[in-house]
Parts: sequence; structure tokens; C-alpha cells
Amino acid sequence: MYRKKQKPEDKAAVVLQNGAKHKLKIIACDLDGTLLLNGSQELTDAAPGLIHRLTERGIIFFAASGRQYANLQRLFSPVRQEIGYICENGCLTFIDGEMISREEMEDSLAIEIIDAIEAVPGAEVLVSGVNTSIIPDRDLSYYELLRFTVKNNVTRVRDVREKREPFFKISAYVKTGLTEEQIRNWKSEFEGKCTVVTGGSEWLDFMPPGVHKGLALEKVLARLGIPAENLLCFGDNENDREMLEMAGCPITMDTAVESVKELGKYHTDTVEHALEKILDGELTW
Repeated sequence: MYRKKQKPEDKAAVVLQNGAKHKLKIIACDLDGTLLLNGSQELTDAAPGLIHRLTERGIIFFAASGRQYANLQRLFSPVRQEIGYICENGCLTFIDGEMISREEMEDSLAIEIIDAIEAVPGAEVLVSGVNTSIIPDRDLSYYELLRFTVKNNVTRVRDVREKREPFFKISAYVKTGLTEEQIRNWKSEFEGKCTVVTGGSEWLDFMPPGVHKGLALEKVLARLGIPAENLLCFGDNENDREMLEMAGCPITMDTAVESVKELGKYHTDTVEHALEKILDGELTW
């Protein structure tokens, strides 16, 4: 595991050469729409090998996603013990299997959000737990999507409002795709009460106020003693904004939403191509 590497500098941790001003210490990478393109639910064959080569050089790789911890560990199975995890859009963070941060939402706010989601025809609710996704026991196709396509741990219950562990993230899923009106209405209703971000065309996530991937990364950097100027981030959507804004080197996808794409110092068609350039010392800042 990367915290056990004693001499990262000896393994050319500084891969950015040719006049680079900063040492690359940590990479945080979004998943859906970034490392996973076109709805893919699996890493490319090349990705684990590239990540392993980075960790061998003492560069710390973090998966930074709205996905659950168990899902991410399965996804990154070949290198799961080599990387860190920012899960649930920043609500949970793990290093070397240790949870280093967990945000919590007030019970009354969580129930208010659940009520608002369930009041919209066609919208499904998901309550995130540390180890499972909690959903109502009513729509088998929704369960099958989460369990067999997204590959989450899933628990079906009679009432998701019943508290089983502290609430921290509530999500709305609309199979036919979120409309601009739905997004606008939900954001307006909960403005100031919580953080509301899109997680693709079908998902809207509600987190405690001030919680996002950037906050989780701040805690990671403080824990590891790494300045933000040595951080490189990949992203494509609004839930990546804060971490891209704080990174010394933000890289956005060619397919990123325009408001986020403009945050990138560089753009890339695939994360793998950018990682190859990093390993070859061709990407500098």
C-alpha cells in the first residue's frame, strides 16, 4: 500500500520533467464520464497497469467518485490495495482500508429530501450507507440495475426513512433522464440546506452542506502533508468542480460539460492517454 513506500523519490516520483515546476505527488480521478466512458462499468485493460506504474513511482492514485466504497474496490480489483478512495462524492474517504473522513446529514433534512424525491413521478430514491445502497423494496428493475449493472451492494427495505446508520448522501434516480426543470426545482428547494450536484444525466446527489470531492481531497492532502500544487485531477462534470479548482494541474475531458471543461489546464480524450504522457514525462505545469 502506498503509505508504506518509504522512498518515493528513489523511484522517480517526479515524472514531470522537461522544465516542470511542480512534483506530481497525487492524482485524483473521477470515474463516470472520465475514466469510465460511454456508460462503461469496467476499467479498460490498460488502466490497472498504468495505475500500478504510477504507484510504483510513489505517486498516489485516488478514485474520486459518487460511487460506493464496495463498488470502487470491485472496479479497481487488480490495484485495490494500492490506491485511495473518495466515495459518495466526498462523503466517505478511505486510505489503506482506513476511513479517514465521514460526513453526516441531519435526520430531518434526509427525510425531507426523501419525501421530495418520492413526490416526483418516475423518480427513485437511494440512501447511501457505508457498505450498501438502501432502496425501497418495490421496483425489481431498479434493484437489478444497481446490483447487476452498476454492481453495488444493495439492501431493499420497506421504508428508507428508518435510520439504520447516520445519513450522509441521498440520491434521486430518473430512468428517463433528469430534466432541467427537475434539477432546477430540487436545487431551488434545497438551496442553502445541502449540496446538490448532478452525477450524470440520470442521477442527482444531495449531501450535507459544504461537502464535495474537493473537501475530501483537502482532508487527504492535510493527512498526507501534500500541497495542492502537487495534485493533478481528472473530471468532466459539476460534481468535479471543486477538486479541479483546487488542483495544481486540472485536466478535463474533451466530452466534459462546457462549464467544467474550461477549468482544465489540459483536455484529454481518455484518462489513459494522459497517464501515458505523465509516465513518459511529457505533461508539465
